[in-house]
Amino acid sequence: MTDAVGSIDMPDAQDEAPESKKKNRKGGKRAKKGPLKRLALFYRQIIAELRKVVWPTRNQLTSYTTVVIIFVAIMIALVTVIDYGLSHAAKYVFG
Repeated sequence: MTDAVGSIDMPDAQDEAPESKKKNRKGGKRAKKGPLKRLALFYRQIIAELRKVVWPTRNQLTSYTTVVIIFVAIMIALVTVIDYGLSHAAKYVFG
């Protein structure tokens, strides 16, 4: 029986690393820094990511907010109509 290409049963020779070359590291790079330095790095990364955000303009924000409010109002009206109709149907069926 032939194995499929890339079978996990027989790894390639270049994928195998001898045990002598493997290093046992605890924690990797994070173990070298203290908890306060890691926390400071975390907050610096947050600030760097927030600087990449494209914030909406005032006009965009106003239009997005208007669309959301209109959508919510329509959904409230739809649920109210369905609830009203089902309550009258239940009263009609069950007396």
